[in-house]
Amino acid sequence: QFQLVESGGGLVQAGGPLRLSCAASERTFSNYAMCWFRQAPGKEREFVAAITWNGDKAYYVDFAKGRFTISRDNAKSTVYLQMNSLKPEDTAVYYCAAEYGLGLPRRNNEYGYWGKGTLVTVSS
Repeated sequence: QFQLVESGGGLVQAGGPLRLSCAASERTFSNYAMCWFRQAPGKEREFVAAITWNGDKAYYVDFAKGRFTISRDNAKSTVYLQMNSLKPEDTAVYYCAAEYGLGLPRRNNEYGYWGKGTLVTVSS
């Protein structure tokens, strides 16, 4: 069973950095596109960033461009989200997700495997 476990969340001051990690149990991790979504209290889950199976392409939603970087280490079956210049509005539970294939899905329903999330709280 393909399991994803996020880590790295916590409390950070506005303007600070935080790096999230998502470790996968799947041996064929390199066959999967990976992404990060987030869900703030009272809001719908929204897309943050995605990366192709080999890391050659990445896509970011507008609010993440220039501040967040998605990357992956297939040898470690791990995907990362480096977040810089954090803002209070970045406060949310961050989820990683995986989908088999060569594409770069960006919609919630295109991902079949999800972690349980890690909470990021940005104080002002």
